[in-house]
Amino acid sequence: MERASSLLKIQPPTYGNLITILSIDGGGIRGIISATILTYLESQLQELDGEDARLADYFDVISGTSTGGLVTAMLAAPNENNRPLFAAKDIKPFYLEHGPKIFPQKRGMFRSLRNTLKLLVGPKYNGKYLYKVIKEKLGETRLHQTLAHVVIPTFDVKQMQPTIFSTYEVKKSHCLDARLSDICISTSAAPTYLPAYQFENQDEEGNVREFNLIDGGVAANNPALVAISQVTKQVFDENPDFFPIKAMDFGRFLVISIGTGSAKVEQKYTSKMAAKWGVLGWLLHGGSTPLVDVFTQASDDMVDFHISVVFQALHSEDNYLRIQEDSLTGTDSSVDVSTKENMDRLVEIGDNLLKKPVSRVNLETGLSEPVKNGGTNEEALKKFAKILSNERRLRELKSPHTNKGFGISPQFN
Repeated sequence: MERASSLLKIQPPTYGNLITILSIDGGGIRGIISATILTYLESQLQELDGEDARLADYFDVISGTSTGGLVTAMLAAPNENNRPLFAAKDIKPFYLEHGPKIFPQKRGMFRSLRNTLKLLVGPKYNGKYLYKVIKEKLGETRLHQTLAHVVIPTFDVKQMQPTIFSTYEVKKSHCLDARLSDICISTSAAPTYLPAYQFENQDEEGNVREFNLIDGGVAANNPALVAISQVTKQVFDENPDFFPIKAMDFGRFLVISIGTGSAKVEQKYTSKMAAKWGVLGWLLHGGSTPLVDVFTQASDDMVDFHISVVFQALHSEDNYLRIQEDSLTGTDSSVDVSTKENMDRLVEIGDNLLKKPVSRVNLETGLSEPVKNGGTNEEALKKFAKILSNERRLRELKSPHTNKGFGISPQFN
């Protein structure tokens, strides 16, 4: 039976027990996998609170890198009714429709050679269709207008340092309040695949800042730790939304981190192969780009390991859920193979991932292993949905800014 809940923006953590974070990895066309997982999570929230429930109604922060940054914007940007622009169930069809045009596949017997030659002189894709569709969907919406706090990493090649687009920071750094479309294009500009992106943003006082950006995966392909750091910074800065939470109170964090899959161990490369590579070898091998694969995989795993250490040390490991498929093979592990066959396969991988057991990193080996009696990812998401729903209700009851009693508040319907 559906329970009533308000359509108001989620109340601050001050009025609840938890700080809720949703993190979405980068991975190009493999975003189909994370879209499948997110669709299931939102469906469980809708079973509890009605069909108009959206992920942005339950998370204090949604963070995403590259393709995950685009998904973040789609989930948090407002439509004309000031509700999320996309439901989670709309994201997978978005990929299936636009993926083949964002990553057009060359055909013919010399396809591999043409791709290799193109990579030697510039990015594999010109990005024009991606720019067009992102600007059409997100329009003039700016960072501060999102319905939940968002954190989207990029990397500035001119400054040689990360640039984090965070709704928490725009109050102090007004030049960061860029169009969501510019932010999404920037965080998706994966080296060798899509061009670096340059734009300028002007604040209300006329100050202009220039950005020269590439894929956020260079800094944090798994952005969960960036999101946690942004929240922790707010606690240090004594943001009243986080009173009386302490800076190191990680037991208050609830984190769901969604991966886009990684290659099976010992599947892609070996040290014997890599020992012979020069610059071109690291940039081009077997139709892929080993250097990009390595730094994104390293980012994913190191973030997961770090968060796992902290949460397990504080005996709050049940508050951290990492869902990742780590046995992709062949074109499944590619970021840009957008054939119908491969995209259908990615949908299947996402569906199967829901049925797999919950896994957690072994702090001794660094490998992800099934949790004893941990159930499936599907069961874990159902449990987390109940926690998220209850947390939202607790905040509404305690906040002076909402009506008391769910019978008074508008119902999701």
